[in-house]
Amino acid sequence: MTEENVTPQPESNVPAFRLQKLYVKDLSFENPNAPGVFQIKPEEPKTEVNLNMRSQRLNDEAWEVTLGLTVKMTGNDEKTLFIIEVEHAGVFLIKNIPDEHMPMVLNVECPNIMLPFTRQVISQATVDGGFMPFLIEPINFLALYQNAKKQQEGGETAKQ
Repeated sequence: MTEENVTPQPESNVPAFRLQKLYVKDLSFENPNAPGVFQIKPEEPKTEVNLNMRSQRLNDEAWEVTLGLTVKMTGNDEKTLFIIEVEHAGVFLIKNIPDEHMPMVLNVECPNIMLPFTRQVISQATVDGGFMPFLIEPINFLALYQNAKKQQEGGETAKQ
């Protein structure tokens, strides 16, 4: 048997980005006016959707990104049909991405990957609550990011 002289290869600087895990951190479905709401046929329900996002570094290569969505639907009589609150999170492998690109990755790319799955969680919760499936409209995370960046830059200029 011959011994080979194996030298460890230096770690590659190739960027890596992929979803490792998706999970529901918190899920709440409220149907406060049941069963009465099932007896009334609302003409055009009003929908209010609130979104928040946050991210945290877990280690040198992993980040957790959390989408928080609250959906409140009311009928014409202002009675609440349902309220859904969900915190849907994902762990992403993010390696060798330059720091200047990280805000875009965390606030645009990660949520774009997660949203179809978050929509499914919300849709299934509404079905299980006795309603028709509710699908969140597509969200333009790039536009949200750019608007937040403009507001932040505008606020910084106003302070100067």
